[in-house]
Amino acid sequence: MQSRFVFEEAPCPACHASTIAEVGPGRFLCAWFGGTQEGEKDVGIWVAELAGDAWSPPRLVARDPEQPGWNPVLFHTRAGETLLLYKAGPRPSNWSGLLMRSRDGGETWSEPEWLPAGILGPIKNKPVELESGEIVCGSSVESWRLWACWCEITPDAGRTWSKHGPIGVPGRPYGIIQPAVLDLDGGRVRFLCRSHGMRRIVCADSLDGGRSWGDAFLTDLPNPGSGIDAVRLADGRIALIHNHTTTDRTPLNVAVSEDGGDTWGPPLVLEDEPGEYSYPAIIQASNGAVHMTYTWRRERIKHAVLAPGEL
Repeated sequence: MQSRFVFEEAPCPACHASTIAEVGPGRFLCAWFGGTQEGEKDVGIWVAELAGDAWSPPRLVARDPEQPGWNPVLFHTRAGETLLLYKAGPRPSNWSGLLMRSRDGGETWSEPEWLPAGILGPIKNKPVELESGEIVCGSSVESWRLWACWCEITPDAGRTWSKHGPIGVPGRPYGIIQPAVLDLDGGRVRFLCRSHGMRRIVCADSLDGGRSWGDAFLTDLPNPGSGIDAVRLADGRIALIHNHTTTDRTPLNVAVSEDGGDTWGPPLVLEDEPGEYSYPAIIQASNGAVHMTYTWRRERIKHAVLAPGEL
C-alpha cells in the first residue's frame, strides 16, 4: 500500500468528508469541505488534483456566504462530464443540494445549480451509472428524530430527478443514512448504509434499478455511527472501507466480499492509531488500482492506494 496526504499545509483549521474521482487516465480529483470547523459559515468546498506523483495545492471552488458547505461528491460520467454535488445549509436537517459541472476534468467549473426541492443528490458517496445511462444516487434525510435513506435517480446527469423510498429497518425509525451504492447488474442495486444505534452496517436491495426497495436489514459488519463507502471491482468483488468497530472512528479498515456483499473476509487495517480516521471514499482506477481518501484527525485528508492483489 502507498499513502500520502493530499496536502501537507492545511488551507484551513478543519477538513472532513472527502471524495475522489478519476477524470482521465491517471488524473484524479479529490474534494472535501473545510473551514474553521464543521457547521461554521466559512466552511466551503475545496478541490485538489493529482496528476503524476503530486497533488496540486487545494483551491476553494464553492462557498456560500451565508451557509456552510457539506459532503461533496465527485462523479465522472461516461459522457466525460465531471459532476461536483454538495450540500449547503445550517445543519443536515436543513440542507439543500447543489451541483457544479466541469467539461475539462475540474480545471473550470460552472456556477452552482440548486437541485429541486426535496432532492439532495448523493448524500456522501459516489453514485453508480447503470448500463441504461441512469445515475443512481444514495441519499438520506436526517430530521430531528427520524433518519431514512432514499434513492435518487437522474437519467440526464442531474437535470431531472426521481426519488424513491423511504428505505429503512422496520421498527427502527431513527435509522440509517449515507448509503454506499453498488451496481450488481441485471437491475440489482445494493445499498450499504451507516446506522444509528444498531452498531451494524445495514443493507438494502433493489431489483429494478433503484425504483423499489425491500426492507433494510442488519449485516454482521460493525459500525460505530460513521460513514462508509464501497466499490465493485472489475473482477466482481466488493471492497468496503469502514471503521471495523462499534465504538470509535479508529481503526479504519478495508474488507472484501466475493459474493456481492453477503459475506466478508477479514478486514485489512489502514489506520489503527488513536484519533479519528473516518468518512472514507473508495474507487477503482482505470489501471486497476484501488484509491481511497479519508479524514485524518479532522486536520488533513489522506490518500491511500492498493494494488488489486493486495486485497
